[in-house]
Amino acid sequence: MEIIRDLLSKGAEGIILGCTEIPLLVKKEDVDVQLLDTAIIHSEAALKTSVN
Repeated sequence: MEIIRDLLSKGAEGIILGCTEIPLLVKKEDVDVQLLDTAIIHSEAALKTSVN
């Protein structure tokens, strides 16, 4: 949370949760900024690719 607060103070508009364990620790209820979970992003992209 300290790192997220630091990034927000420097102007970050979103936070990339780029490790599979981080979304287990940081939830959208914990912050007032958009969280981007790369595991979900990749899963959704794989699903869209496989369906088309």
